[in-house]
Amino acid sequence: MTGTAPGNSNAAGRWLPDVLGHGFEKRTLPLAPDNEGAVEATLVRCVLPVAPGVRDAGQPPQAVLYVHGWADYFLQAELAEYLAGSGFAFYAIDLRKFGRSLRPWQTPGYTDNLDVYDEDLSAAIQAIQDDVAQTHRAEAAPAVHLLAHSLGGLVAALWADRNPGLVRTLVLNSPWLELQGSSIIRTIAMHLVDPLSRADPRRPLWLPEMPGYWQSVSSESHGEWHLDPVWRPRASFPIRAGWAKAVLAGHAAVERRLHIQAPVLVMLSERTHIQIEWSADLMEADAVINVEETAGRSLRLGRRVSVFRYPGALHDIFLSRRGVREEACRDLAAWLMAVPF
Repeated sequence: MTGTAPGNSNAAGRWLPDVLGHGFEKRTLPLAPDNEGAVEATLVRCVLPVAPGVRDAGQPPQAVLYVHGWADYFLQAELAEYLAGSGFAFYAIDLRKFGRSLRPWQTPGYTDNLDVYDEDLSAAIQAIQDDVAQTHRAEAAPAVHLLAHSLGGLVAALWADRNPGLVRTLVLNSPWLELQGSSIIRTIAMHLVDPLSRADPRRPLWLPEMPGYWQSVSSESHGEWHLDPVWRPRASFPIRAGWAKAVLAGHAAVERRLHIQAPVLVMLSERTHIQIEWSADLMEADAVINVEETAGRSLRLGRRVSVFRYPGALHDIFLSRRGVREEACRDLAAWLMAVPF
C-alpha cells in the first residue's frame, strides 16, 4: 500500500479498487479549490455483503460514515467488516489533504478553519445516500451514523452541533476535545499561537516528536498494522500555527458547551500514558489525549451522551489488542441497534 501516487481527477464519481484490497472501493469527491489549487476528498466503501437488518421492517437502511484523525487515514478494515456483518452499510472518508486525498501540491492536513470540512462531510453524506439508494435499492434515505476518531471527533462534534438532523447518531472514538493538560494550558497556548498565526499561518511550530503511539500501532515496530509512510508518518505532520489556532478554537467551543441533538457515544481508554520514549505501558493506554479530561468534556456535547471505557485500549480503540477491539465492536453495533427511532 502506498500513498505516493497522485489522485486521478478523471476518476471522480467512479468507484475504483482501493488500497485495502478485496471488499473495498473508493471514489473521489470533488470540492471547491482553495489557495493551493484543486481539492478532493475520498469516499471508501465496504462492498462485502451487508447482513440483513435487525431493525423492524419499514425503518430506513443504516449506514456508518467513519472519519479519521490527525495525520491519519481510513485503514480499519476489520471494523468495516464487522459492522457490515451487523447490518450496516459502511463508508469512510479521507478528508481533504489527508490519506487518499492528499495531493503533491498540498500542505498535509492543513486548514486554518475546521468549518472547511463541512463541505467534505456534506459531499460524503450525499454520496452515501445516492449509493445506498442504488446499491441496496432502498426507497427511504439511509439513517447515517457518524463515527469519528481523535481530531475527526472534534471536527464531527462541531459539525453535528451546527447541522442538526443530518446524522442519526454520533460516535466518538477517543475524540480530541481538549488540549493535553487543561483549559488553562489551552488559554496560554492560544496567546502564544495567535500572533504567530497572524504573521505566518503555515509556519511550523517546534514541538518534540512523540512517536510512542505510532510505535504501538505500526507493524514496523510493536503494533499489528501496516501504516502508509506518506499518509501516516512516524513523526506525524508538522504542526502549523494557523492549524493549531483552529484546533484550540474548537476546544474552546466544546468547553462553552455544544447542543448536539443526536445521541452521542464516546469510547475511551481507561487511562492515559503520555511519554516521549516508547515503553510497554504504551500498549495498554491512550498515549495521545487525557482520557479523564475528555470524559468530562464529553458531557458538554449534548443532553444524550454515553461514555464507554475500555481497559487496555490504545488511542484508537479499534486498533487496540484483539480482545479490546472485539469488545468495542460488539458494544458499538449493539448501541447503534438499540438507539430508538
